[in-house]
Amino acid sequence: MLRSTSASIKEISIILQFENPEYFATQFKKKTGISPTEFRNR
Repeated sequence: MLRSTSASIKEISIILQFENPEYFATQFKKKTGISPTEFRNR
């Protein structure tokens, strides 16, 4: 979704049913080693 939509990270975290965007970003970085913003900008 980060690459295929223009939805904000907050919107994506809501769609994926995370409690808040910060938790989504933290979990994303733990799994990938980079933040959602860094991933989107690559």
